[in-house]
Amino acid sequence: MSVLKPDFFWGNSTSSMQTEGAYNEGGKGQSVYDVREASENTSDWKVAIDEYHRYPEDIALMKDLGMNFYRFQISWSRVQPKGEGEFNPEGIKFYHDLIDELLANGIQPMICLYHFDMPLYQAENYNGFINKTVVEHFAAYGKKMIDEYGDQVKYWITFNEQNLYGYGEAFKCSGYLKGDQTVRDLYQIQHNVALAHALVTNYLHENYPDLLIGGMEAFQEVYPATPNPRDIEAVRKCKEFNDYNLLRIFVEGKYSDEVVAFMKEQHLSDILAPEDLAEIAKTRSDFISFSYYATTCIDNSKIPLGTIPNDFAVAGAAHNPYLETNEWNWQIDPTGFYGVLMDLYSRTHLPIFPIENGVGVREVWDGKNEINDSYRIEYHRSHLEALQNAVRDGANVIGYLGWGLIDIPSSQGNVDKRYGVVYVNRTNHDLKDLARVPKASYHWLKKVIKSNGAELC
Repeated sequence: MSVLKPDFFWGNSTSSMQTEGAYNEGGKGQSVYDVREASENTSDWKVAIDEYHRYPEDIALMKDLGMNFYRFQISWSRVQPKGEGEFNPEGIKFYHDLIDELLANGIQPMICLYHFDMPLYQAENYNGFINKTVVEHFAAYGKKMIDEYGDQVKYWITFNEQNLYGYGEAFKCSGYLKGDQTVRDLYQIQHNVALAHALVTNYLHENYPDLLIGGMEAFQEVYPATPNPRDIEAVRKCKEFNDYNLLRIFVEGKYSDEVVAFMKEQHLSDILAPEDLAEIAKTRSDFISFSYYATTCIDNSKIPLGTIPNDFAVAGAAHNPYLETNEWNWQIDPTGFYGVLMDLYSRTHLPIFPIENGVGVREVWDGKNEINDSYRIEYHRSHLEALQNAVRDGANVIGYLGWGLIDIPSSQGNVDKRYGVVYVNRTNHDLKDLARVPKASYHWLKKVIKSNGAELC
C-alpha cells in the first residue's frame, strides 16, 4: 500500500523557452532568449521541441502516463510583446487552449509567471529587474494573467527558483544586460524580485481566496567538506543567505535579521524602502515548492577573503567522495532530497511540493531500439523512496513533478543533456523530425503512477 495520499500530484514541469519554439509566431514579442545564438554545444531557442504546435500530442503522453498535474510557464513576451502596454490576444488564446486541453484530459495546470525569459524590450530599455519600473510592469502582467486564467488554474508560482536572484545567476536571470555586476546591483535585483513576488501574491490572496500561490526555490543541499568548524559555519551562513532568507519572506513576510545586518554593514540598507517592506510584510505562501537535482560541499579554505556569503557555495565548491557524479559534475544524492523535504516542512509547516527533479544524461537513439535508461529509473526510484520516507516521518508532501516528461534543451540550451522519459528526435543543430519516442523509464513511470508510488521496482 502506498504511503502517499490518494490525491497525490504526479506530473511534469517545463519552461516556455525550453519547449514552445514559435519564437516569431502568434504575435509574440522577442525575449532575451530569442536573440541568443547557437554555439558548438548548444542550440538556439527558435524551435525547442515545438510545443506551440505539438502540445496535444504531448498532453496525450501525459495522460497515458497517468499524470494529473502539469506545471508550465507563460511566456511574458508572448502575451505582452513588450512586457508593457497592449496584451496580445493570440498569445492569451494559446494558453487558454493549452489549459483547456489539459483539463479535458484530467490534468491540473500550475502556472509559473517567470522563468528567466525577460521580454527583450524590458531588458534593453530598463536593464531588467534591477529597475523598479520592471517590477511595476511584471506586477501588472501577473495580475492580468491571474484575472485571465484564475477561473481554471488553482496553483500558481511567480518566479522559477527565486533564490537564484540572490547570487551570481541573478544577472543572467533578471534581464540585466549592462553594468558592473556589483554587490549593490545583486542586492537590488534580489529585493526587487521579492517585491514583485509580493505584489502578485498579495493581489491573488486579496482577490481570489480560492486560488493557491507559493514560493519556489532551487534547493541544492550543501554539506561541509570536513568537520572543520570553519566549513560548518560557511555552510550555515550560505544557507541563511541563499535559502532561508527567502523562505522567511515566503512564509513570514520579512527578511532574515542576519541578512539585514549584513546589508547595513555593506551600506545597502537603503535598498529596503519602507513601502516595499510593508508590501512584503503582507506576503504569505499556501505551499512551498522547490527544484532539487544534486548536492555539493563547501570547503572554506577555497573561499577568497572578502567573498560575500551569497557566493560561498560557488567559491567554496568541493567534491563529495561519497556520491556518484554525472558528466556535468552534478552529485546524485537522494538522502539530501529527504533532508530538504524534512527541513522545509519543519521550518514552514506548509504543504511541500517538489516540482523539479531529474537527471541529465547524454543519450542517442538509433532510430529503432528503445533507449534503456536504467540509470534514470534508478535516479527517480531512489528519490521517490526518499520522498516516501519523508512522508512516513511526518512531512506533508503533496506531489512529485519530474523534469521532465519529454527531452528539452537544458537551461543552457544543450539538447544533448536529456532529462526526459520520452526522447525527442533532434540534436543541437539538426531538428530532424522531432518525433516523440518513449524510453524504458516511460513504462516504469507509468507503473509507478498507476500504483500511486507503491510499485517502484
